[in-house]
Amino acid sequence: ELQQLGYKIVPFDDVADIYVVNTCSVTNVADHKSRQMLHQAKKRNPRAIVVAAGCYVQTGKETLEQDPLVDLLLGNNLKGQLGKALEAYFAEQGDVTRASGTGSAGSQGRADMKSRWVEDINAPHSYEDMLLLHTGGHTRAEIKIQDGCNQFCTYCVIPFARGRNRSRKPEAVLEEVRKIAEAGYKEIVLTGIHISSYGLDFEGKTNVKKGDSFPCDHLVSLLKQIHEVDGIERIRLGSFEPRIITEEFVDVLAGMPKICHHFHLSLQSGCDSVLERMNRHYTTAEYRDSVVLLRGKLGNPAITTDVIVGFPGETEEEFETTVKYLEELNFYEMHVFPYSRRAGTPADRMGDQLTKAVKEERVHRLIELRDQQSKAFRESYIGTKQPVLFEESKVIDGHTYQMGHTKEYIEVACRTEEDLKGKILDGVLAEEMENGIIKVRVM
Repeated sequence: ELQQLGYKIVPFDDVADIYVVNTCSVTNVADHKSRQMLHQAKKRNPRAIVVAAGCYVQTGKETLEQDPLVDLLLGNNLKGQLGKALEAYFAEQGDVTRASGTGSAGSQGRADMKSRWVEDINAPHSYEDMLLLHTGGHTRAEIKIQDGCNQFCTYCVIPFARGRNRSRKPEAVLEEVRKIAEAGYKEIVLTGIHISSYGLDFEGKTNVKKGDSFPCDHLVSLLKQIHEVDGIERIRLGSFEPRIITEEFVDVLAGMPKICHHFHLSLQSGCDSVLERMNRHYTTAEYRDSVVLLRGKLGNPAITTDVIVGFPGETEEEFETTVKYLEELNFYEMHVFPYSRRAGTPADRMGDQLTKAVKEERVHRLIELRDQQSKAFRESYIGTKQPVLFEESKVIDGHTYQMGHTKEYIEVACRTEEDLKGKILDGVLAEEMENGIIKVRVM
């Protein structure tokens, strides 16, 4: 949109007239990094327009309103109006040349004006559609199908940053998928804040009762339509709520060869008492059933998860329960995080907040377990023939390798000078290199 208005896009570390920072607010560290990035932009060019967009604008609006180094605030549900917001800002400043897409930054009346394009993120509204035509990669594109979350976990600020569940219309998703395919992308990743809720809002529903399965009719319908798009060879799914993993849903996935057998089921804790305090809407038994069902129907799929350690009140016994549970389920990858306090969430007001030292020690233990399990999963595929989507060339130890991933997202490397980027070729997984990458012999 900005290019159509006559702007030239330059690298962020260049001296520019306008800097746009799409901020994050998932943790306190993310807030801090967002502020740092905004201030770095102004430091590069004190006369530039600095735009703060995204989640930190929603959760930290009052702080940013007092920040003299930020000129324009753009909320999450208005990011598609960046061009209009900039033009309005220039017009407010009396800068008629820049309001038409020309002129130099900071040329007139910048003193005390700050533009605010921020709405109540929790007010009812529909999905804000923005079309993706290309990505930073060359073979894989992320397609967003859903935004917002109605789960309200006690530790999480995301519902306040992203608002309520909103699903993208199937026709808009399919239009983007077709254009991505025409651009040469072979694999898409369907993403969202809570894609298990996809389509609930089409039926006027807000949530699913605790213990109930998520209805998957709309998601299944969308997957079947995407599966028919020529040029798309792989469909990878983003993070799932375990309660959507029903026998019916897994049977559908098993019947679509383009679906990658790589599933991220967010866990957060392997102890029911901690899950209850987190306001997660499932038990460890229900989660286990989902994992067993996937493995029973799909063989040896890659199952990954998230785990938070050091949640308020987590005892040593509760942590050990989580460790034993993780050992039992045996994941391909675990993303391990220490609990981070977020102001305004119920968990922030809970007593018995654990020390940084305790959380770091528990994180270290789980990272060791994660590395062991990940290595074992990769090795279970050695000697098997797998289709590989090659993505880029890389020099390792002085030799040129073509790098790619299997459907299970195992990273592999084929030693050859031939450019294989964008090709899907069968290969036999041979041996593991020191960096965890598996060598592959293309057939």
